[in-house]
Amino acid sequence: DKDLSTYGFLGYPVLQAADILMYKADFVPVGEDQLAHLELTREICRRFNGFYGQIFPEPRSMLTASPRLPGTDGRKMSKSFGNAIFISDPEAEVRQKVSMMITDPARKRRSDPGNPDVCPVFSLHKIFSPPSTVEMVNRECRCAGIGCVDDKKLMADNLIQALAPIQERRREYEERPNQVWQLLEEGSQKARITAQATMDEVRSTMNLRRQGIGN
Repeated sequence: DKDLSTYGFLGYPVLQAADILMYKADFVPVGEDQLAHLELTREICRRFNGFYGQIFPEPRSMLTASPRLPGTDGRKMSKSFGNAIFISDPEAEVRQKVSMMITDPARKRRSDPGNPDVCPVFSLHKIFSPPSTVEMVNRECRCAGIGCVDDKKLMADNLIQALAPIQERRREYEERPNQVWQLLEEGSQKARITAQATMDEVRSTMNLRRQGIGN
């Protein structure tokens, strides 16, 4: 039901391309759902380099073991879907959300063997749990050695443990908002210097300065 004729559907991925190419990124950490946007960036890169020489490296994707982070309902995790687990969620809320996650839909009973490959909970295991736990869940789920309820509890334990240092650091910065703004300004300044150098190179390559363009 979306109006695909609006400029946003072209402008947004082109803006993403600018953010990537401006800093000459070799690799971009993305989710699987962003691969199409990255491919557009690669096409823009190839097109520009074809006209003006090898200015930009062709960026490649950097995916995790679970390239599409699933939400509590199995769809892509998204705030707009209402299926997200937030970094700021307290422990009780994380456990409550994980307990509601869907698992292998074909596993009706505790004694039924499951398929971790289609289970959103297992996808989160691969990101937040240690390799030994991932291996155990992968093995025991297939032979009904572990139930979905226990699996979710184990997942919640590891997720909470992974979020703990992030939440602690977040609280520290919440108590020092001025430092946050200072860090943002410093980062912005570093990015601005790099971006300006790239734009100078681009304008020079395209002979825009000779025509009095790009001041």
